[in-house]
Amino acid sequence: HVQLVESGGGSVQAGGSLRLSCAASGWTSGRYCMGWFRQDPGKERDGVAVISSDRRTRYADSVKGRFTISQDNAENPLMLQMDNLKPDDTAIYFCAARARLNCGARWRKPGEFDVWGQGTQVTVS
Repeated sequence: HVQLVESGGGSVQAGGSLRLSCAASGWTSGRYCMGWFRQDPGKERDGVAVISSDRRTRYADSVKGRFTISQDNAENPLMLQMDNLKPDDTAIYFCAARARLNCGARWRKPGEFDVWGQGTQVTVS
C-alpha cells in the first residue's frame, strides 16, 4: 500500500520562500514519475512540477525560475523549493506519483497519476 505524505506548507509574505516535502512509503517501482500539483477552491487541480526516475524535470510556465523540484534518490523525499512566492501561488499543494518511467506530455493532468497525498496549504499574502 503506497502512501504519500506532504509537509512544509504554511503562510509567507510575497517574495518569501517555502520548501515542501513529500515522503513516500510502500513504493517499490524503480520507474516512476513524481510531482507536485496545486488546487485553488473552485478550480481544477493543475501540475506545477514533475521529476521522473531518470531525473528529468518539467515545470509549469508560471513557476519556472522560481520553483525547483528535486529528489536525491527513490528512497529520499520529493522536495519542492519555492522562492519569490506570489499571492497567485496560494493553493493546496498535492504530491502525486505514478509507476511509469516518463512523465509524458500530459503530466499536468491529475488523471495521469495514480497515488496522491492529502495536500498541504500554502498561503502567500
